Amino acid sequence: MTRLFPATADFTGGLYKPARFEGEIYDLEVDGTVPDEIDGTFFQVAPDPQYPPMLGDDIFFNGDGAITAFTFKNGHVDFKRRYVMTERLKAQRAARASLHGIYRNRYTNDPSVRELNNSTANTNVVVHGGKLLALKEDSAPYALDPVTMETIGLWDFNGQLTSATFTAHPKIDPANGDLLCFGYEARGDATPDIVYYEIDSSGRKKRETWIVAPYAAMIHDFAVTENYVIFPLMPLTSDLDRMKNGGRHFEWQPGLDQLFGVLRRDGDGRDVRWFKAPNGFQGHTLNAFDDRGRIFIDMPITSGNIFYFFPQADGTVPPPETLASNMMRLTIDMNSTANGLDMAPLTRFPCEFPRSDDRYMGRHYSHGFVIAMDPSKPFNEAQIGPRPFQFFNQLAHINVSTGRIKTWFADDQSCFQEPIFVPKSADAAEGEGYVIALRNRLLEQATDLLILDAQHLDEGPIATVKLPIRLRMSLHGNWVPSLAVRAG
Repeated sequence: MTRLFPATADFTGGLYKPARFEGEIYDLEVDGTVPDEIDGTFFQVAPDPQYPPMLGDDIFFNGDGAITAFTFKNGHVDFKRRYVMTERLKAQRAARASLHGIYRNRYTNDPSVRELNNSTANTNVVVHGGKLLALKEDSAPYALDPVTMETIGLWDFNGQLTSATFTAHPKIDPANGDLLCFGYEARGDATPDIVYYEIDSSGRKKRETWIVAPYAAMIHDFAVTENYVIFPLMPLTSDLDRMKNGGRHFEWQPGLDQLFGVLRRDGDGRDVRWFKAPNGFQGHTLNAFDDRGRIFIDMPITSGNIFYFFPQADGTVPPPETLASNMMRLTIDMNSTANGLDMAPLTRFPCEFPRSDDRYMGRHYSHGFVIAMDPSKPFNEAQIGPRPFQFFNQLAHINVSTGRIKTWFADDQSCFQEPIFVPKSADAAEGEGYVIALRNRLLEQATDLLILDAQHLDEGPIATVKLPIRLRMSLHGNWVPSLAVRAG
């Protein structure tokens, strides 16, 4: 008999209660009108555990990868959801129980699965080279058929992947469709090695560059410009002995600076430079660009550790209300011999899961879209309880060129998942298009898919796609035009 999931914050409520289902729903109900020019599929993935945790409790990030596809055609929206059939999930289904322990610590797994690939494939999904790639940064990707969403298996780009790991946040070069990607802990757990790859649209590896970081630490996202690659090392370090003794993969180090490794895209790695900033937590990259040797990187940064599940050695986690968080612009001057950098805020509010117009990745740009938090807005704590982790109650449009910001707040029970941007056409001006995002209605334990005009985001959705089921909080996803899906 399958045990119950624990009644803890990571497994309860309208945001984190496991959904645990696969299926299809044709022609979702729509309140409003879905523009005909939205023609393609929004793929996104959530950590959604199939079984209660083996050790009695777990963190949200350790759930099995469940991919959702919203397919848009002629104003209609269809829904499909499939688990990624990882080695890990297949073993669990055979045993009808969880066989895995602490997040990214294979030494705490059941002995029967310690030699299996440990990936949950639960962090991001992209289409490249005709395959839907489900990504988790501790492993090679899993490949799926982008139409049927059936799992093909682990994907090493036909033997070209030489690293033990692969990023969950690759970038697509808008100039040629190349996949720009990397791996950290690239020679195995707690190694300081980093590898950078460029893989063309047919799947052929064009570039492989190895560097060694000052220490082994999390590099969740990275930034790419036309001439440079930037690797942000968080002060979340890994240690093999700690893992072998049953400890956490990552541990916060309050005495460490933030580090930003800068690699020339056409270099061999020997001239990599490391720039420092005060201790803090880097979020995801909105975008970056370079201009005559100066690099500009826009990303949310918080003044301390927001990952309460990766505390420092003595268990300390700062209270969230003591931390400052903003979208920051980092400026690195490669013409200077100094190893510092400048930081200036672009917002006065916390925000995360930033997205820009992908056609301008690594180029001068203006428009960014985020989920944001305004604690002054009403919240129905009496019926919902305390605000959960990852609670962001607004969508926001940030114009990084003018400083103008537009926001939209739904109500006192709703929070949002990562937005994506869909251009109105292939040749539309930057930022001319639609923002699509999931909204969790916590009191009703329901989920909607919202479509907003990107330039008039503050006016609210032009269409609300109704889901007859509740989706668990997801992590990341991407928009794929219909021609690219069919090409897969």
